[in-house]
Amino acid sequence: MPANRTLMRRTGAVVALGAAGVLAAAGVASAHVTVHPESYAKGATDGVLTFRVPNEEDGASTSKVQVFLPTDHPVLGVLVRPRDGWTPKVTTTKLKTPVKTDDGTITEAVSQITWTGGKIGAGEYEDFDVAFGELPDSTSQLTFKTLQTYSDGKVVRWIEAPSGGEEADDPAPTLKLTEGGEEAAAPAAAKSGDTGGPKAADGTDDTARELGIGGLVVGVLGLAAAAFAIVRGRSPKTDA
Repeated sequence: MPANRTLMRRTGAVVALGAAGVLAAAGVASAHVTVHPESYAKGATDGVLTFRVPNEEDGASTSKVQVFLPTDHPVLGVLVRPRDGWTPKVTTTKLKTPVKTDDGTITEAVSQITWTGGKIGAGEYEDFDVAFGELPDSTSQLTFKTLQTYSDGKVVRWIEAPSGGEEADDPAPTLKLTEGGEEAAAPAAAKSGDTGGPKAADGTDDTARELGIGGLVVGVLGLAAAAFAIVRGRSPKTDA
């Protein structure tokens, strides 16, 4: 019996450590600045991109968000949706290569959007909606480098583009552009009735968090089953 109790205590510690590891991984993944939906059709028109910014600091709030739009494959007809408490500043840049459209030749495009004046507290996130008139059809993805500034002066640089299938430490929000017919649905944040206030991070539908929780459940059940099998195998047998 004492040996079985010791084994159970050790197994319990392993289960707890495994659970903590899965939860930590899920928390890190969900803390990234992301763009939603994750994909649109090449050349899509009249859509909305939502940049989701979570606060990952316990002792500071997010006070400034800067999103940089690519100009080598520009997003045309950009409009910023008003967000309560936040003041947007839109910067345009002259294009090296003008873009020809049905409405004429475009020589300038938005290259940066900066939101200031608001606050994203600990355990909260904010959605920043950007409407577009047309996405480029000459590339398979768009990378939106982002700077996140905190009230204590810390700046997190989400600027690393995906490479080799491995996730970067500080990945930039990346939108996949697919062939026609695979366009993603408009994000829920763009629907009417959104109050525009900060949301609690626990209420998100972030895919990474869901996968992390699913992994936690599977891992805990597997470890518990293994522990039961070990204990059963080591338990003394009794005569019938």
